[in-house]
Amino acid sequence: MKLLIDECLPRTLKRLLGDHECRTVQEMGWSGKKNGVLLSLAELEFDVLVTVDQGIEYEQNLANREMAVLVLAARSNQIEDLEPIIPARSCRAPQHPSWARDSGWGKMNP
Repeated sequence: MKLLIDECLPRTLKRLLGDHECRTVQEMGWSGKKNGVLLSLAELEFDVLVTVDQGIEYEQNLANREMAVLVLAARSNQIEDLEPIIPARSCRAPQHPSWARDSGWGKMNP
């Protein structure tokens, strides 16, 4: 699965995501892009956008997107707060399209 890691997350998150093909917004040269533009670019190349932006579902119309948005529910965007919620599920990301909220992956929207 191809995952795009939002610029609000540490780049080191890549090492926690198992065998998924991961790129960061910075690596793609998309730093500073507004969410709408970022989503439009990302859905052409990725299956999932991984973020901690709790407001993205309210700021963007995600219903007609060709990719999933995974919002991690963590205390902060620091790797030490993200690491405990990733390991049990690092081998497989939630399947598109669905919403899920729990203490692990967080929530996901297509």
